[in-house]
Amino acid sequence: MSSKVFKKDNLVSDVIQIVHQSRNFAYSAVNFSMVVAYWKIGERIVIEEQKGNVRAVYGQELLAKLADQLTKKLGKGYTENNLRYMRQFYLAFPIRHALRDESSSAKSSSPIRHPLRDESTNWCKAVAKVIRPELTWTHYRLLLKVENKRARQYYMDESATQNWSTRTLERQINTFTYERILSSKNKKKVKSATDKNAELPNELDFIKDPYILEFLQVKPNVDLFESTLEKLIIDNIQQFLLELGKGFSFIARQKRISAEDDHFYVDLVFYNYILKCFVLIDLKIGKLTHQDIGQMDLYVRYFEEEVKQSTDNPTIGIILCSEKNETIVKYSILKENKRLFASKYKLYLPTEAELKRELRLEIKKYKESIRLSKRH
Repeated sequence: MSSKVFKKDNLVSDVIQIVHQSRNFAYSAVNFSMVVAYWKIGERIVIEEQKGNVRAVYGQELLAKLADQLTKKLGKGYTENNLRYMRQFYLAFPIRHALRDESSSAKSSSPIRHPLRDESTNWCKAVAKVIRPELTWTHYRLLLKVENKRARQYYMDESATQNWSTRTLERQINTFTYERILSSKNKKKVKSATDKNAELPNELDFIKDPYILEFLQVKPNVDLFESTLEKLIIDNIQQFLLELGKGFSFIARQKRISAEDDHFYVDLVFYNYILKCFVLIDLKIGKLTHQDIGQMDLYVRYFEEEVKQSTDNPTIGIILCSEKNETIVKYSILKENKRLFASKYKLYLPTEAELKRELRLEIKKYKESIRLSKRH
């Protein structure tokens, strides 16, 4: 009996291991395919730029026009900023030189091969000498900020071998880990402390990675960003605002905002066609911090600079916070627009008391549903 159980346990663990290995291979394949594609796009941009008479001016115009056309035909992910990173990626990681060394007949402008499918190809061997297939495009965008080639190589190798998350990589770069190890008399101690504090990536990081989703043209699943309680509250707050009948029109849920390599998600975005302005709502479960307030200010400023049209009025943010038995509602608007908020916006926006009441009601409903489910 015990031997059968033992074999069954082995079977379960073996199957789990197979699935995990296959998932990791799939993640790596998608990541690396995208990275290789972006390197090739960078190569193509540089070749095109070299045809221009005034390279700097021509390059700037080229990227702007290319970004516009690619966004129309391929969707998100091909902004002028991202194309600039692709160009820099091609210049910083000389796969073309490795290709020449690998085979005199190989051409860097050849079509994209599949390096993960056929390890015997010249392309695969060349790529493996220069970049690491374990790393994502976000890793490489961070690495491109490191000017010192040796430091960049160190961070790339450590990210791959130690399975660093992008957050860990960014922290190591910002705290000058390479330089500290280089100047330290006890290099092993510094290295050990670095490895100990490293954060490993989560499988959900891949599923939520906006660059991957944009590359595959897959819409993000909002359920990945919301807990059960958050989903319930956001659902009802959304309906509550639409039912007020004061000009609210729903725009988006979990709207992504990207600042360099940091990605944030606004819980709800509305447009009020009476006030002619965007209204952003963010829900916080737990204590409200200065960081939360600063984050909402970032959202508001982003919409002011990137989304708002010239005929729109200033954007306004609303933070809803539930902390134990206390509810907090805070309006966020840029300082220069506070007079407009006091004189006009308050006529059409729900009061803090109304929002607090609705927030308390939804939390009460949630707690009651939990209590009933435990009884059954």
